[in-house]
Amino acid sequence: MKKNRGNLFIVSAPSGAGKTTLCQKLSSIFPGLRHSVSYTTRSARPGEINNRDYTFVKEDIFRKMIKKDEFIEWAKVHGNLYGTSGKRLERMLNRGINVILDIDTQGAEQIRKKYIDGVYIFILPPSMRILKERLKRRMCNSRKEIEKRLKRAVDEIRDYKKYNYVIINDNFEDAIEELKSVILSERLHTKNIDPLWVKKNFFRPVGLTKKKK
Repeated sequence: MKKNRGNLFIVSAPSGAGKTTLCQKLSSIFPGLRHSVSYTTRSARPGEINNRDYTFVKEDIFRKMIKKDEFIEWAKVHGNLYGTSGKRLERMLNRGINVILDIDTQGAEQIRKKYIDGVYIFILPPSMRILKERLKRRMCNSRKEIEKRLKRAVDEIRDYKKYNYVIINDNFEDAIEELKSVILSERLHTKNIDPLWVKKNFFRPVGLTKKKK
C-alpha cells in the first residue's frame, strides 16, 4: 500500500526548451498527477489562460505575498517575478496528489533545500541553435530578449548535474515517453511503500486452520 502523501516532480529547463508544454501534457495523461500553477508578474502570452498556465498578478500583489512568506520559492527571471505558493503545493501533496512543478534553476535550488525527496528532472534542447529558433518562433520575443534568454540558458544548463534525470526534447512525443518512464519508475520506488502496511500484512504470524475430519 502506498503512502498517503503525494510525490513532487520538479522540472527545469532553459526558456524555450518546452518544459511547460511537456508538464501540461503529462498531467493530462496521468490520473493523480497535477501540474502546479506558478504565480508570475509577466503578462499572459497569446493563448495562455489565468490559473491554468500561470496565475497572473501585479507586482505589488506579488511583493505582498513575499512579505507574508507565501512562496516556498520565488525568483526574478528575465525581468519578471515567478513564485510557487506553499499552501497550494502542500494542499495537493497532503491529499495524495502527485505534483509536477516546472520552475527555473533558481527556484529548483530553493525547493531542493525543503524537499530533499523530490524528483528533479532537467529538460535540454537538442542544441543552442535549435533553442534560438524556438525562441524566434515566439512572436512576443524581441531580438534583445532572445539574446538575454540565450545568455541565461548557458548558465542554467551548467546546473544539469544537480538533477536526477536529464531528457533531451528533440522530438516532443519521445520526450513525453521518457518523462512517463520517470513518473512510472518513481511510483514503484520503495520510498512510496508504507512500512506499517508491509509489517501488518507480511510480518505477523499466520495461523493454519485445521481441516475438519
